[in-house]
Amino acid sequence: MAHTKAGGSTKLGRDSASKRLGLKVFDQQSVKAGNVLIRQRGTKWLNGLNTKVGSDDTIYSLIEGRVKFSVQRKKDFTGKIKKVSVINVIPLKKEEK
Repeated sequence: MAHTKAGGSTKLGRDSASKRLGLKVFDQQSVKAGNVLIRQRGTKWLNGLNTKVGSDDTIYSLIEGRVKFSVQRKKDFTGKIKKVSVINVIPLKKEEK
């Protein structure tokens, strides 16, 4: 009798699809209004000039321009000063358009 017994189910073999997080546009690249600049969980990057944050913490551009990354010093809720990364979109000059 060459039967195999009931194997049952395995607890392995499941994996979630990647969420494609991270930077979508880099420093000095030009963007249009509505372009996604970064997808993130939480606020690792903060929005700056001419950018907004979506409900899933995605930062996107409000205007056409060039992306500029910067580091700012901000106070956290305890009053401690910390450095934070900020994403800005600088408007294009008329001769650049």
